[in-house]
Amino acid sequence: MNRLLLCYSLLLTTLLLSVQALAQTPQRQPTPNDTLKSPRVLPDNRVMLQIYAPKASEVTVVGDFLSVMKPLNLTKDANGVWSVTVGPLKPDYYTYTLTVDGVRTMDPKNPVIKQGISSLENVMALPGAETVFEDNRPVPHGEMRQVWYQSKTLGMMRRMHVYTPPGYEKGNTKYPVFYLLHGGGDDDSGWPTVGRAGFILDNLIAAGQAKPMIVVMPNGSMPLPPSSGMPNQAAMQQMRALFAQELLNDVMPQVEKQYRTLTNRENRAIAGLSMGGFQTLDLTLSRPELFNYVGVFSSGFFGATIDEAETKYASVLNDASFNKNKKLFWIEIGKDDFVMDANKKTLALLDKHGIKYQYKETDGGHTWTNWRQYLHEYAPLLFR
Repeated sequence: MNRLLLCYSLLLTTLLLSVQALAQTPQRQPTPNDTLKSPRVLPDNRVMLQIYAPKASEVTVVGDFLSVMKPLNLTKDANGVWSVTVGPLKPDYYTYTLTVDGVRTMDPKNPVIKQGISSLENVMALPGAETVFEDNRPVPHGEMRQVWYQSKTLGMMRRMHVYTPPGYEKGNTKYPVFYLLHGGGDDDSGWPTVGRAGFILDNLIAAGQAKPMIVVMPNGSMPLPPSSGMPNQAAMQQMRALFAQELLNDVMPQVEKQYRTLTNRENRAIAGLSMGGFQTLDLTLSRPELFNYVGVFSSGFFGATIDEAETKYASVLNDASFNKNKKLFWIEIGKDDFVMDANKKTLALLDKHGIKYQYKETDGGHTWTNWRQYLHEYAPLLFR
């Protein structure tokens, strides 16, 4: 009995001490950050961005929803909440980044991000009829896989994303392969995330507008060469050569070994945006036997590369059989794109040598808003 009383006494003492400790613990004061929401899509398709930063003296935002990539100032209220309203915007997916007192900052209320090789950006969705082609809809879905492989070219483990179409796991069909390249500053996660590539392909295939295909999204960003006083142009040439070598000697063999692929050029396509478009041009004009379908988005031969292109690719540019072996050579760019000059010089070079291509200019500039549309237009043309 005494033992039981002792146990009750110890339990009561423990509870009293716990209540006393809790009462003495300072309670956190609520702040506006507790209920803050950002981004907030308003009924008229304007969007409010907000961040709680009571001690900050300046907050700005940049994003691809701005016609000019100039920082936009946020305004601080009496509660320490900074905000700005943009738009109205066309329904789409947009990226943006905040800067707080000179420090690049993610929106802490928005967990959706786009990853690059050295930076992050927030992604916000503004749904509407215009985004149906890229939305996650109730249709059969393929799989987006992260595939790690040993790169003998670079002596390291590397990652690529591979999309397999709906039904791939249940059958034994072999599929054509589309190599889809990202732009500078990004890695292989660009097209699967902000590029919406998997959802775009799912929706096209479900509607019968594109043939089922395997889509390979490699990491086109090469390790920077060691600092050796090498001119920037020479460094770029080295990285371009490394990309081609890794794609041909590591990525393509890995894909053709691991997946059920059709391995002739009639069943291979390639396309890329910006840097990836430049890489596409390089591969197309140096190894024309590899791909029957070529897409160049918002790109061209940049800077001094246009001066060397005519010599470097002379044998292909002057080969009359080039046009016969290309079912599609598609070039597309926005009218306000800052690489338009490089694009025009590239077209002039192709025209000079009688290289046939299809060309389209759209509104807009160097943004994912355009590149998702370009993929949506290009994929249905493949393997027909």
